[in-house]
Amino acid sequence: MRENGNYRALRRLRIGAWQLRHRLKRADVRRQFTRWQLTLWPIAVAIGVVTGYAVIGFRSGISGLETLFYGASDEIIHSVAAALPWYLVLSVPIAGGLVVGLILTVSTRDARARGVDARDQGSGIRDQVSGIGWDARARGVDAVIEAAALQDGRVDRKVGIASSLAALVTLSSGGSSGREGPAIHIGAVLASWVSERLRAPPVTARVILGCAAAAAVSASFNAPLAGALFALEVVLRHYALHAFGPIVISSVAAAVVSRIHLGDITEFTLPTHSIGFYWELPAFMILGILCGFVGVAMMRTPFFAEGVADRVQRAVRMPDWLRPAVAGAMLGVIALQFPHIIGVGYETTSLALTTQIAFFTAVIFAVVKVAAVAITFAGRMGGGVFSPALMLGALTGCAFGELAIQIFPSVSGGQGLYALAGMGAVAGAVLGAPISSTLIVFELTADWQAGIAVMISISLASVVADRMVARSFFLTQLERRGLRLSEGPQGYIAATMPVVHLMRYRGAEDGAPDTACWALVEQGALLRRDDTLERALAMFERLRNSFLPVVEGAAGGNTKPVLIGALFRTDALGAYSRALEDELREEHGWRKNDARMTPERRSCDEPPPPLWGRAGRGERRFLRSPRTPRLRAPRPSPFRRRTPHIRRSPRPR
Repeated sequence: MRENGNYRALRRLRIGAWQLRHRLKRADVRRQFTRWQLTLWPIAVAIGVVTGYAVIGFRSGISGLETLFYGASDEIIHSVAAALPWYLVLSVPIAGGLVVGLILTVSTRDARARGVDARDQGSGIRDQVSGIGWDARARGVDAVIEAAALQDGRVDRKVGIASSLAALVTLSSGGSSGREGPAIHIGAVLASWVSERLRAPPVTARVILGCAAAAAVSASFNAPLAGALFALEVVLRHYALHAFGPIVISSVAAAVVSRIHLGDITEFTLPTHSIGFYWELPAFMILGILCGFVGVAMMRTPFFAEGVADRVQRAVRMPDWLRPAVAGAMLGVIALQFPHIIGVGYETTSLALTTQIAFFTAVIFAVVKVAAVAITFAGRMGGGVFSPALMLGALTGCAFGELAIQIFPSVSGGQGLYALAGMGAVAGAVLGAPISSTLIVFELTADWQAGIAVMISISLASVVADRMVARSFFLTQLERRGLRLSEGPQGYIAATMPVVHLMRYRGAEDGAPDTACWALVEQGALLRRDDTLERALAMFERLRNSFLPVVEGAAGGNTKPVLIGALFRTDALGAYSRALEDELREEHGWRKNDARMTPERRSCDEPPPPLWGRAGRGERRFLRSPRTPRLRAPRPSPFRRRTPHIRRSPRPR
């Protein structure tokens, strides 16, 4: 009896110590999150100011190099380039392509700038074009989205700096792309450096990354509202309250920096216009549908051109460093006849918004612009798709508006209004951000009277594009690499969880028997060491087994594989459920009294203790280890009716 009592006392002490350790761990997590909440606001202000100055420096560098090469900045570069000698217009993009190729060959493993990634073929470990180990990170706005979703808010700083330099050279030497995407990447590099210096937890690092993206858009467009919503809608893809405040503060800080140095002016100035309201709304609906198809064409053409360029490079054995120069030569030839493809294209966009381009000219300019953007990305040169989408949309709306006015002259309000709506519609379809695109259009033009027409066109264009691509240009890039972020957390989380981290090793007490494992291996129902939970869940759904063996080696040879463990269905589903729960908790906010919501929950060595018994108000919660039995059975109630003891008679012999 004494030994049994000592054993029970020892068990109580062990369980009490286990409970105290977990309570202290949870209290420490709560203190860390509260501390980061308090310090995140000044960090957001600093991120906004620094990113604002970085974007201003990036814009100034583009303008300075354009003035050096062409004798004019982007506002009038198309008019000036039309009068330049042909050899200058042709040679500048070629020289810029050579510099871009040198930068990317030295700085990245696959000589690829922030653009379209080649489709992952086979195992996805080796680039089929260059024959060298390829960098699995996309280098654009899609890299920032991937960092927020899968890399705890960090981007590769070396690749980011190289891509930004390549974009700077591309945009200033005749490349046909946008400057806002590289600006967002510059902000992401700064945010990653800050997060690593501060050793910020994943949730805080993602918020800092969102602050940098918002500041970059705000400083580029002088649009603080659109910058904040772009970071929430495109980068973080949620509107959690703990992220909304710092992102807004950072966006406003960057806008203040931009207005101090560049002035509080809008990018485009529109003529006065009016809308026939009810009678003209169907025309804007048709324009939205048309812009949706135009946006899809703009998104798919670079991927098609990328595939063609890959096949040509393999056929002629072209070195990687020469590919951007060949693309530059093609752009130079096109620019001899159509100089509007050079650079960002704000001059042509402004002409379309002010209705100074005829119908056929607008159509031809739009087609040539799509081809120039495809060549730029196929040549692995730098840049983004933001500004090209605005230009293409303005040209589409300008052409459609002229046609609508000719058909219904007494109903249509103004051609510039159609150009404005088309600009927002194509941008919304390409970016997959209808809310941000609406606000960007308003803040770029300072015209809030055309809100109904713009919103109708953007909404319909976004719906049409969403039916044909993976929601946006950036998510389509990631989709081609096997990252289905467009489907939400349930579409990509399982692909990031290796089975070796979830399996039970061979020989464990609660593991699977070897005979059953080898029987499944002979049937082909097995997992390999480098498989992820995505494949495991698909096999569990198909085979209905309670576990699957995990082996290594003997991928295709005659050697017998080595059994290293087994993955149980309950373990796989539990890990998948916990990962989804963490994502949803971050998206929908944090409760102050719940420490299990923190991302540190994933890195705990021990699972949180389960709760048993009732936990009503004023009652105690009893915690126990999942592998230890209860200390004692519950005592019977004194008010319970007892059954009288009946004495049995002895059994007859």
